[in-house]
Amino acid sequence: MAFELINEVVELSPAFFEKLVVELLVKMGYGGSIKDAGKAMGRSGDEGIDGTIKEDKLGLDIIYIQAKRWKPGNVVGRPEIQKFVGALAGQGAKKGIFITTSNFTKEATEYTPRNEAKIVLIDGHQLAQLMIDYNLGCTTQQTYEVKQIDRDYFGEE
Repeated sequence: MAFELINEVVELSPAFFEKLVVELLVKMGYGGSIKDAGKAMGRSGDEGIDGTIKEDKLGLDIIYIQAKRWKPGNVVGRPEIQKFVGALAGQGAKKGIFITTSNFTKEATEYTPRNEAKIVLIDGHQLAQLMIDYNLGCTTQQTYEVKQIDRDYFGEE
């Protein structure tokens, strides 16, 4: 299912993909509601930032997002991560999430910025699993409940 989900996501427009990423992060508990928690930039000239999300419901910190909707096999290398770190520095930001539908090179995953920036990388497989875990772009077909006696309930005090 994860493979099929990523194939669907790759066919989306860049703007829809950026919105999907913000929606996923909100479902994961960042920021509160879509209305005031996150924002997809969705425009060219975004200076390397595709969206933002509040780290918590109070908005004590902002996390910047880079979303690359690349076909599998077109891997994200270290230069792309370095550009994102530079974009964060340009915003005075310290936290970023770089999400791709593809994969990262070994050099990209091993890169650690020398400034205070903290970057989380999410590849296509992780993205699909998060979408499944948080029911974004997929629905549950069947659920089974198996009941048993709750022995704790019947225990005497």
